[in-house]
Amino acid sequence: MVGRRPLGGQFGWLWSAYAVSAYGSGLGFGALPLIAVLALHAGPAEVSALSAVGPAVGALIAVPLAPWVEFRRKRPVMITMDLVRFAAMATIPVAYAFGRLSFVQLLVISAVVATAKIAFNAAGGAYLKALVRSDDLLVANARFESTNWSSIAVGPPLGGGAIGLFGPVTTVGADALSYLLSMLCISAIRGQEEAPRTTDRSPVRAGALLDGWRHIMGHPGLRPLYLNQMLVAGLIMATEPLLAVLLLRQLGFPPWQYALAFAAPCLGGLIGSRLARRVVARFGRHWVFRTIGTLRATWLIGLAFVSPGVVGLVTVMAVELAIIINMSLYSPVLATYRLEHTPKHLVARTLSAWSIGQQASIAVLTALAGLLADVTSPRTALTVAGLLILTTPLLLPRQDQTSQHEPEVSRSHS
Repeated sequence: MVGRRPLGGQFGWLWSAYAVSAYGSGLGFGALPLIAVLALHAGPAEVSALSAVGPAVGALIAVPLAPWVEFRRKRPVMITMDLVRFAAMATIPVAYAFGRLSFVQLLVISAVVATAKIAFNAAGGAYLKALVRSDDLLVANARFESTNWSSIAVGPPLGGGAIGLFGPVTTVGADALSYLLSMLCISAIRGQEEAPRTTDRSPVRAGALLDGWRHIMGHPGLRPLYLNQMLVAGLIMATEPLLAVLLLRQLGFPPWQYALAFAAPCLGGLIGSRLARRVVARFGRHWVFRTIGTLRATWLIGLAFVSPGVVGLVTVMAVELAIIINMSLYSPVLATYRLEHTPKHLVARTLSAWSIGQQASIAVLTALAGLLADVTSPRTALTVAGLLILTTPLLLPRQDQTSQHEPEVSRSHS
């Protein structure tokens, strides 16, 4: 059983750090678009820009950070990124209290948080690989995945209630505080972390910036998974600001119902993540990539048929539940495969490249969806996203691309 397999006290602190920040982010789920709509009266194009420009700039800034993360101890990097995210998010309630909150500030904070998140996740992934045995990686990733979805299930309803009682920036303060708690958990991890080794006198050379992409695009299994993930994640996330405008403004859903529509289906994430290890053991990893990877792309089109009232609320919840069950089963298997097939000295750069590509895809597709919604309507843009995602299974790897290549964790890359 995934839930009963002991991974040690050090992993427990790392998991706790992930959990507190995940639950803080759950409370602040969709906080920036929500603030833009409710406090700054932003329209579809502005809300989409907030969800696109910030992450795009963050991904660009993260490019030179990847080698810096690779060749440093990972715990100090994670602590620094938590402090950066705390400082950035804490400025929102302060500015709001003094009547100085602006759309530009939200854009800047979105970029800073996106950059710090990429660096934190790259360091965290490299640290996880060094912390647990290779045959425990799927167990560990499944626990992270389960925690992520449970935090979204619990956080948004509480956050929606808090926003209704105390105002639109309430949950941002809780999110900021969660990064401080995460920092404390990481600081509590005992043991001396080994310093990264490199034979290059100048490891942060120009070529080092691209080493992660070279590894991904040169690996026959990772390459199709990467391209597929960029499009799937981009198209799914592009619907978030569109739904915010459609549900909150055009269909008149109150904030708590908007939060509930996304929170309740996240319980499906507990199902998928807990099934991951057993499904891989029974059907194999390639079956998960092909079958579950296809299933997670078939439901998004349902969001185009959302209507007012209870029927619309149930429609959103049903679509999100189906997507989340499949995503939460697929994601830890993908994360484990990626770590297994990445040499130790390339983990941070590979994870950074993966996150940067995904963030860039989200930014571009979100911006395009916002422009389309502005010219036509949010519902039309949702329909286009739902149709496009149906083509993404064509990018999933063939059997020989994932089953005939053993992990190359010791091979050197120049």
